[in-house]
Amino acid sequence: MSAPENVNLEPSMLTNAQLIALLSSAQREAREAAARELFRRGHADAETAIASWRADSQIAPLLSYRATVGIAVTPERFASIRAALGEPRLAKVPPDQDAQEFEWSLDPGIHLDVLTTCAPGEDGAIAKFLAKFGEGIQQVEFLTDDVDSVTRLLGSRLHVSSVYTASRAGADGTRVNFFLTSVPEGRKILIELVEAKR
Repeated sequence: MSAPENVNLEPSMLTNAQLIALLSSAQREAREAAARELFRRGHADAETAIASWRADSQIAPLLSYRATVGIAVTPERFASIRAALGEPRLAKVPPDQDAQEFEWSLDPGIHLDVLTTCAPGEDGAIAKFLAKFGEGIQQVEFLTDDVDSVTRLLGSRLHVSSVYTASRAGADGTRVNFFLTSVPEGRKILIELVEAKR
């Protein structure tokens, strides 16, 4: 879907696909308004999904409120967004993972990860997401100092299962694990816990 002709439209009135199209706009204001709205939507869904985590006295202190909303786009869109932003640095993604990504931070507290597949049509997580859902909000990341402890506590206290039995290498030397959680209307959202490189 192409970006709307009138980039002055209220971002909250646009679809996710229209907002994603605006991320590569030549107009900085349009790009940033779209990015803020995508962040708002992803962050709101994620906080709803992890409300029980925040309410748990042992888990809550281990979870940061800093969120990064991951937007999955086609390789072509990825290149055009990156060009519009002045070619930001690509993250160092482990070679066994099918992804390219870069982080885009705006105002304090507004962080996006723009992600794409290295192998469209193949079996990687981003490729499968794009094939099934098209471009969209693919995940929301939260920082933690100890991803393994949070994973154990989520399992033992809230019976929340992680995608991987143990944390794994993430971009730029991080350790990560993922949780597929529910939000209202029967939708799912992927939560990524990220432990920064020490």
